[in-house]
Amino acid sequence: MANYKSLYQEVILDHNKKPRNYGTIESPSHHAVGHNPLCGDHISVDVVLGDERINNIAFQGESCAICKASASMMTTAIKGKTRAEAETLIQEFLAMATGKLSHDACPNIGRLAVFAGVSDLPTRVKCAILPWHTLSGAFNAVATTSTESEDDPMHAPIGDA
Repeated sequence: MANYKSLYQEVILDHNKKPRNYGTIESPSHHAVGHNPLCGDHISVDVVLGDERINNIAFQGESCAICKASASMMTTAIKGKTRAEAETLIQEFLAMATGKLSHDACPNIGRLAVFAGVSDLPTRVKCAILPWHTLSGAFNAVATTSTESEDDPMHAPIGDA
């Protein structure tokens, strides 16, 4: 487990210092903005989808290291995939990051498994899942999304028992 934590820290630091696909796309076919009010993370995701394949993707914004690393790895993982493949990966990542599934139960997760341990850090889960929420919002023409929205897998309405 210590090696896994070391790899997690190494990956977070690398992608935070040198994020992949950081920036904007001039004429994206899909775009969304995401916000994590608990941490202050605020990112945008631009996607160019052609023939149901992700031809280009970029993100930018102000965020913590975990959010930036997650966004960087997300863009790398889904570039070139079909929209359906990306949507499957979104669901697998959200299930893994929230502790609903182990990374072993997510056949498409690959290198993103370094985020499996984030489920043990409840205050950081929303940092890791924000880019994925934002990508899902972009695919579904939702201009703005939040980790505090009803579709957040960690969302638990106050007062419900």
